[in-house]
Amino acid sequence: MEPSTSISRGDAAVQPTELAPPGAASSSRGLTVAQGTALTVGAVLGTGVITLPAVAAEIAGPASLIAWALLVLLSVPLAGTFATLGGRYPDTGGVSSYAGRAFGPRWATVVGWIFLFSVPVGAPAAAMMAAGYVADAFGGGRTTTVAVAFAMIIVVVIMNAFGLRLSGRVQLGLTAALALIMTVTIVAALPHARLSNLTPFAPHGWLAIGPAAAVLVWGFAGWEAVSSLAADYRRPGRDVPRATGAAIGIVGVLYLALAGTALLVLGPATGSSTAPLSDVLAVGTGGQVRAVTAVVAVLLSIGAMNAYFAGSSRLAAALGRDGGLPSWFARGSEAGQVPTRGVLLVGVLSLLAQAIAAIGGWQVDDVMLLTTGGFTLVYVAGTAAAVRLLPARSFDRRLALLALVSVVILAVMTGPHLVWAGFVAIAAYGYTRLTGRSGDGGAPRGLPASAVPDATGPDHDQLSARRGGSPLGPQ
Repeated sequence: MEPSTSISRGDAAVQPTELAPPGAASSSRGLTVAQGTALTVGAVLGTGVITLPAVAAEIAGPASLIAWALLVLLSVPLAGTFATLGGRYPDTGGVSSYAGRAFGPRWATVVGWIFLFSVPVGAPAAAMMAAGYVADAFGGGRTTTVAVAFAMIIVVVIMNAFGLRLSGRVQLGLTAALALIMTVTIVAALPHARLSNLTPFAPHGWLAIGPAAAVLVWGFAGWEAVSSLAADYRRPGRDVPRATGAAIGIVGVLYLALAGTALLVLGPATGSSTAPLSDVLAVGTGGQVRAVTAVVAVLLSIGAMNAYFAGSSRLAAALGRDGGLPSWFARGSEAGQVPTRGVLLVGVLSLLAQAIAAIGGWQVDDVMLLTTGGFTLVYVAGTAAAVRLLPARSFDRRLALLALVSVVILAVMTGPHLVWAGFVAIAAYGYTRLTGRSGDGGAPRGLPASAVPDATGPDHDQLSARRGGSPLGPQ
């Protein structure tokens, strides 16, 4: 990496923090490569994996494997860019912080709004994924799915209203359990694979790969967590690239292997499956595994939803405190307080979105695309900020430019499902113009650190808040 430079923005100069050189220790108690890899995998490998193989197969058939591969390849420059930003500009404000540094505080608020209002839209999708497994195990069809989804959202709202949360260790444990189930599923089912199930390879045409890739963003949201972890490594300059590379490899292998196994074993039935993990595992073991996978799916989804609700409600409180939202939402913005009004905002909007999805008969992929549209715009903002902030003609800047071009293409593939995120962005910008409040309290770093759960604490809650998957990563 080139020597640090001062980047002028208006009347302020932003001084980047240089990553420690390879081999230099930042802390004897910092993260090791193995720990960093595990936490990064936990940030990305989220709820989407329990349903995404079926959703992508329904859109593009076996050609969805190309979409999976494209998202794995995109993860390389994207994760690398956020790792670089995290090393040079350590700040728990995340992507909104980088947008604020590069383009001014108003754009930090816009990015904050997009994330905040993507969570309530994504909540029904995350809940319905797990609820589909419950319906598959115990019957009841769509009625069970909708009822369980509503119940899950209400449970998460109550948990956050009382300040309850699953610890980062518990959520990381659930992710490890999911990875284990995925591995067992793949190994047990592969003997039943049939290459003939991959034909026709592109039953809906080659252009269907684009929409499939757009919806798969759900399963790859979370790479921004790399930036928050960078300063916590023992030897950041050496260990961050190693841990990030290992995480990309693990996530990529698990996703591609599971998606490929599902298509090879279930064939055309993959696209119509409401519980692909259960279906593939049942073929492989021949046992009664549906109830077990349903329990895991519900716990994993509640954990991810709870973390995202916690993070977004704190973000709402911080925005209210600093001018990005009406000051009424500011209550609970201080450390240790419960942002009850932020919880109320996110909870009411989530229940409203669930009601609209239920009444309108929306499918999971419809809701997911609205959410991933928001995530994609956030990534566009983050990578554009990286291109602006990183030294000219450096390898890091070229990598950021590659990531920016890739996510812009992905945004185009998302098509009309960007409408919600675009509307939110326009509303946020208009709000800051009308009120004259930029939303950062005058600080040059965009949204305050308190807007996002602390990634440096013992439980690494911020990682959980960005799984999902992501945002409902993320899982």
